[in-house]
Parts: sequence; C-alpha cells; structure tokens
Amino acid sequence: MDGDLQNDPADIPKLLDKIKEGYDVVSGWRKNRQDRFINRKLPSWIANSLISKITKVHLHDYGCTLKAYQADVIKNTRLYGEMHRFIPAYASWYGAKITEIVVNHRPRQFGQTKYNIFRTFKVILDLIVVKFLSKYIDKPIHFFGKIGFWSLFFSFLSGLYALYLKFIEAKSFISTPMPLVTVVFAIIGIQFILMGLLAEILTRLYFESNNKKVYLIKEKINFDN
Repeated sequence: MDGDLQNDPADIPKLLDKIKEGYDVVSGWRKNRQDRFINRKLPSWIANSLISKITKVHLHDYGCTLKAYQADVIKNTRLYGEMHRFIPAYASWYGAKITEIVVNHRPRQFGQTKYNIFRTFKVILDLIVVKFLSKYIDKPIHFFGKIGFWSLFFSFLSGLYALYLKFIEAKSFISTPMPLVTVVFAIIGIQFILMGLLAEILTRLYFESNNKKVYLIKEKINFDN
C-alpha cells in the first residue's frame, strides 16, 4: 500500500479474506476516489482502460497499490522501472486468479502527487513492453520473423513491378525508384529475421542460465518420489 495515508489499513483484512477464497491477486478499487479530476482521475481512467484492453486483465484501478498477493505468485515477478502497476498482468501470465474489491480512499493531506495526464504517455510505452513480453518472451522469432517476411514480400512485389516497368513499359531501372525499394525491403527483411534468431538465442540463455520457466506449478499430485 502507498505511504501517503490515502489508503485505509482497515481494508487489508478484506483483501486477505479474498485471498483465502482461492484468489492469487486481489486488487483494490478506489471507486470513490478522493482526488482531482484533471490531473489524477482522468489520466488514471485513460491508463486503466488502455492497460485492461491490451493486457486482457480487466481491472478498474491498476494504480491502486493496495493489493494482496499469494507469495508463490509474486516471488517470481521481476519488476523494472515503473512496471509495478502491471503486476496483475504479470501474474496472469502464470495463470493466477485475479479479482478486485472496492476499498476506501481518503483525501490527500500530506505530500504532493507525481502523477499527471502526461504520465499516460509513459504508461503507453510501458504497455508496449508488457504486450511484447506477454506474447513473445518465449518466441521472439515470431515477432521479428513476421516483420521480416512481410518486408521480403513487399520486396518481391516491388521487384516484380520494377521488371514490369522494364520489360512491358520499357522504362529503365534508373528512371524509377522500384529497384532501390526492392533492395531496401530485402535488406530490412533479412535483418529482422536475423534479429529474431539472435533474440531466440538470448531468450534461451536467459531462461536456462537462470533456471526459469514460463509457467508455475501450483500443486503436484502423486509425485511423492
């Protein structure tokens, strides 16, 4: 929970009760939020909508740090920069059960907020990272390879068009930009495919050297030996 005294510690037992019901992450929802509209509520609403839509984990209030977590879920989460707001999304990758409850929220009496509407742009950049990691952390070649093959496809089309101009309309290669476009798209396509192969090698080094898995085992049955 935050240390600005806007959260109510009396809500902690409610979060723990939900944990006992079998949830792995319980997020607070400041439904009656005691903040200014322009510099707090509006950017928060925009950010929450974007995060919910992109991560597919629908919460009303990602910015509320009053949350409860199962230890076996949170201990495997590594946070960098300002990724703390995406913890429920990270937990969902491991199959965590997530819910939210309404919590109290008090007017700010001490300190100054560091959040404003321009913070939304930082959220968008972080979301790009989260979206990439959620889909391609264990298969980056699918991301880079897709771009590479599309680039090679456009190179093929532009090459055909250059040949059409040359032999059908009798235009010299140097009189049109199509040969250059063909070469540029081909180089870009090859580079992206090679980047994908390098990313695959780095991904394997990361998971194997750290003994990490892309999944969590919550319970083992009949594995006494």
